[in-house]
Amino acid sequence: MRGTIRESFGDRLFLYGIYAFLALIGLAVFYPLLYIVSASFSAPQAVIEGRVWLLPVEPTLLGYKTVFEHHQVIVGYMNSAFYTFFGTMMNVALTIMLAYPLSKRNFYGRQAIMMILVATMLFEGGLIPYYLTIKSLGILDTRWAMLLPQALAVWQVIIARTFFHTTIPEELTEAAELDGCSNIGFIWRVVVPLSKPIIAVLVLMYAVMHWNSYFDALIFLKSADLFPLQIVLRNILILNSVDTTAMKDASEMLARQGLKDLLKFSLIVVASAPILAIYPFVQKYFVQGIMIGSIKG
Repeated sequence: MRGTIRESFGDRLFLYGIYAFLALIGLAVFYPLLYIVSASFSAPQAVIEGRVWLLPVEPTLLGYKTVFEHHQVIVGYMNSAFYTFFGTMMNVALTIMLAYPLSKRNFYGRQAIMMILVATMLFEGGLIPYYLTIKSLGILDTRWAMLLPQALAVWQVIIARTFFHTTIPEELTEAAELDGCSNIGFIWRVVVPLSKPIIAVLVLMYAVMHWNSYFDALIFLKSADLFPLQIVLRNILILNSVDTTAMKDASEMLARQGLKDLLKFSLIVVASAPILAIYPFVQKYFVQGIMIGSIKG
């Protein structure tokens, strides 16, 4: 008969204290999210008067209707989707192409390359050289200005390199070579199918980076037709540059300030929803990839 280890009163008290502390942290994180969602569905007057606490007050979809009727928001949403999709595809492909060779012990010069990559994390030329580089490439005020400068992230390369080093055995590579498989074929037929966890990690990391990116757009883009959603969000939340002439019906029903407050909360939900919708589908691979890529090796 197996013996059972009984926890002492002090251990149970300490465990309950941890649960209570984590519950308070969870509440502190969850409540602002709940408030934003509730406020986005509430009447503007209720938001201004501070009557929204937990659940929507005088529920309405006016905020979301106004958001999606605004041309600038729709254009920004489409631009962000474009930058996120194609930018993430480019990031993942380049990261795998660089990280896998660096994970091989027989790859000549891999230590020197890693030192150069890590050096870019510690030192940078500054904003002015960064801007002049983009200008010299002739990609100012183009979509490439949102894709090329962020084409590769060193931290993600390190995580992927560690994953490949600990997950793809050398024996598998040798067996593929004996069967006449080329390096590209081996990566496509063997490495990629075995790397779903790390690919999920890379996709989520890069997608969040692109979706939330606004600084590059702020300094590199001038045309409003190229602005991502985050620039539109910034204009509404910080500059309050909402064109109320595009919302004549709403302006007749609500005060201008109430409409702006309602738009703020509605646009925050709209801007956050795509990333929140993606995470549940990659959560299992995300946790597994993070654990393998950052702890082992």
